[in-house]
Amino acid sequence: MRIQIINGPNLNLLGKREPGIYGSATFDEYLTKLQARYPDVQIDYYQSNVEGELINKMQEIGFSYDGIILNAGAYTHTSIAIQDCIRSLKTPVIEVHISNVHQREEFRHKSMISCACQGVICGFGLDSYRLAVEAILCPSN
Repeated sequence: MRIQIINGPNLNLLGKREPGIYGSATFDEYLTKLQARYPDVQIDYYQSNVEGELINKMQEIGFSYDGIILNAGAYTHTSIAIQDCIRSLKTPVIEVHISNVHQREEFRHKSMISCACQGVICGFGLDSYRLAVEAILCPSN
């Protein structure tokens, strides 16, 4: 089983960026714990602040991995290109957000990618990623 986590813009600043919203742990710290929790699953990680690089990564692995967990950051609300990419993949994609975007600014309430994803998980902090791993490992459909 291979799962790719892809984080978009500014998520490289986790642990520093708005800790009241995103927490004080870095993603690398969390990833180590997540990988230890699922030793039989290959969990890979990729982060970029560049939209095209996110698309390139999804196209690279989107026909061979068992699942993609995507936190597209602000591109969630703007990127038809990412939506088109998700629709073209064989690998299911789960949209993830650390914060509950529906409790935040109005512009964050609309996702351009949700309609192309298998599901959406938001508001559980970094544990949103674990919930997405569980959804991939134990699909309900």
